[in-house]
Amino acid sequence: MTKNTDNDYFDALCKEAQFTVEMLCSGYTEIRKANYAKRGVYFQAFTSLSTGFERIGKLCYLLIYAIEHGGSFPTDKDLKKVLRHDIIKLYELILEFKNNHDIKYDFLQDLDKPIYQSILNVLSRFAKGDRYANIDLLINNRSYDDPISVWYKDVDLVIFQEKISDKKKEKIKRDASLVHYLTFNFVMLRHTGEDGKEINTAFEGSLRTGINDAVAPYRQLYVFHIIRFFVESLNMVESVFNNKNFFEIPYFMEIFRFFYNDDSYMKGRKTINLL
Repeated sequence: MTKNTDNDYFDALCKEAQFTVEMLCSGYTEIRKANYAKRGVYFQAFTSLSTGFERIGKLCYLLIYAIEHGGSFPTDKDLKKVLRHDIIKLYELILEFKNNHDIKYDFLQDLDKPIYQSILNVLSRFAKGDRYANIDLLINNRSYDDPISVWYKDVDLVIFQEKISDKKKEKIKRDASLVHYLTFNFVMLRHTGEDGKEINTAFEGSLRTGINDAVAPYRQLYVFHIIRFFVESLNMVESVFNNKNFFEIPYFMEIFRFFYNDDSYMKGRKTINLL
């Protein structure tokens, strides 16, 4: 078997980073579009984000491991034993490395705020098994928690209560009542909400739509904060790695540069297309 060269390592890291940034761009874009009538979009967003966070986290971990082991990478067995698909654990390992090296970021110093932890928890659980909730119910007679329901309760409703003004909440209710009044004689609605509850009135459908439209920009911004934290983390680990002079690695900030923007810029970007 041919031994990998430094060029092989460079190419592999570069390809992994390029794939990862595309997944994060997709997840960032799709999470804003998802609603109770587009449940599949939630799964598209969760798949892209959980894959992206896991992969950028593992890029950080691989370099951290190499820093601590003379430039050597862990084996496949070691990587699976330590991490598997655990995004929360990846975050904790990165934060430990950051704190041990007393490094300060330009933006968030950690993701310990409850809303970030809730998002990471949904995505970590999704990566570890919740993505198969429906199939497991059918073939194993067991079920994981529905990731959409958990997201709605722990992320969207929290945002709605904490970030949406009372005036805006009242307007959403008034608009829903008006829609119901104008359409209840000839409109029949049958949907399932993110929380699994039946939506069978125009009022409830309009109310859910109003809530989603209000929280979607915040939802997307919080996801962006998490992406930017991981991007800063990769940049941090890259800097420490380069000081060791093991071998050349890609300049990751160039690959992930879009996610280094500030909030004011990102608030105007509902979608990301790097092509």
